Amino acid sequence: MRTIPIPVDTSRLNFTCVKPARPRLVNRDTGEIKRDKDGKIVYEVTVSVEDAFGRLELLKIGTSVEPDISAGDEVTPVNLVGYVWEQMIGGAARWGIAYKAADFIRTAPGMSTEVA
Repeated sequence: MRTIPIPVDTSRLNFTCVKPARPRLVNRDTGEIKRDKDGKIVYEVTVSVEDAFGRLELLKIGTSVEPDISAGDEVTPVNLVGYVWEQMIGGAARWGIAYKAADFIRTAPGMSTEVA
């Protein structure tokens, strides 16, 4: 399966940091930290995402820059993209969408979340 980035329009979504950035682990047993193709540490930020209808989702978004955000901050992911993934485990197929952002910026309450 080819991994083609799918751009996410964040202009109509509200993001709130639920858990601040921490390095993403490749292997919990060994403590190996995930790195991107340039060798930088990949950080994982957990955010709640709310749409115009009040529906909420929790997302884990990866980034190669350690963002300076805290739990409770309203944020906007910069250049957010999704990647579809799938894997076979014990003959059962699993799939999902992994999210990655170039960075995160804090947004003031009521401020437009549109990023150039």
